[in-house]
Amino acid sequence: MTDPSVPDLNQLDRFAALTDEEVQLIADHGTPVTIPADWSLIWEKTPADKAYIILDGEVSVRVGGEEIARLGPGDTVGESAIVAHRLRSASVVSLTPLKVLHFTSEAVRELIDTVPTFRVALEQTTADRLGQ
Repeated sequence: MTDPSVPDLNQLDRFAALTDEEVQLIADHGTPVTIPADWSLIWEKTPADKAYIILDGEVSVRVGGEEIARLGPGDTVGESAIVAHRLRSASVVSLTPLKVLHFTSEAVRELIDTVPTFRVALEQTTADRLGQ
């Protein structure tokens, strides 16, 4: 059984295949954070130093100030630039108050290497965004 303070990631479609142990490992690498509406989480053309799993709320993904997508619970943001070792390709702004798990770039890399279902979930997110 996972710690009751740990977000129930396996209730989110993207992470439904996670075991309790995997959820605990991911939660141990992340920090639960509450973010107000209209807050910039990630800025375009900046270093990839953090990523988030959205637990509750909605964000706008913007390129050059134009919205290209809206994301919500179960979605991840910021991980693609970390994995690709590139600058951010988009900005992410909260549309509503958010509950998220915040990860450093080091934590994302470690989870990708040690939790196969986390890696698969991130790969699926990237594929979905690219329409593959």
